[in-house]
Amino acid sequence: MRKLLFSTGSPFARAVRITLDELDLEYDKHELIAALDVEEMAAVTPTLQVPTFWDGDLTLWESGTIVEYLLSTYRRRPDNTPPLAKNAIRKETEWRDRLIFSTIQTFGHSATTISQLTWAGVTVGQNDHLARSAERLTYILQWLEGQLDDAEVGFLPGCVSMHDIFLAVHVRFIQARPLGVELHLPAYRRIDRLLSLLDQRRSFQANPIWWWEPGIVGYKPDGTPVFEINGKQS
Repeated sequence: MRKLLFSTGSPFARAVRITLDELDLEYDKHELIAALDVEEMAAVTPTLQVPTFWDGDLTLWESGTIVEYLLSTYRRRPDNTPPLAKNAIRKETEWRDRLIFSTIQTFGHSATTISQLTWAGVTVGQNDHLARSAERLTYILQWLEGQLDDAEVGFLPGCVSMHDIFLAVHVRFIQARPLGVELHLPAYRRIDRLLSLLDQRRSFQANPIWWWEPGIVGYKPDGTPVFEINGKQS
């Protein structure tokens, strides 16, 4: 049986869940509201991170690896327009595709680093490393905009690729959090258009990312945040 362990707000986990929905695959959802302790996490993955995915006897972690596995293992594509990509990486443009994806993941890691430290009380304006991480977001968006020939088809022509999915979840993650980071997304016309189109897909709507700020420990079905104040949820 397929099973996914994930945290509520993780954009990396959201990309995996969107891919599972795009493939119309059933799986057991094990959602973490609070982090497991170190020993519990180490029993799941040596990286002490989620998402972690089980498919029968196979255990995988790292979101890009999980999505690449899903695309290569489950070959049937539901009748969506445009369809989900047949492969994570094309042989004829392998290193171009891999470079774009790794750059998108760097964007995501920079965003989550800013988020985690902001949660801990260290903001972009107070820390040189976070300031550089925020600057990195702008330069990456500028470069990615140049890699998109046509917003209507995404990074891999004629399909929705894992590149499209991961960029969308990382950008929307930043926009849903008070991080002191402004992406000025309309300045990147092709990226802005691509993300707007992806927002309309059923898989994205079925796996929303909601507003977050310190103190939120969960969400009601309509997306209303649940806060923990003095040990009590409200």
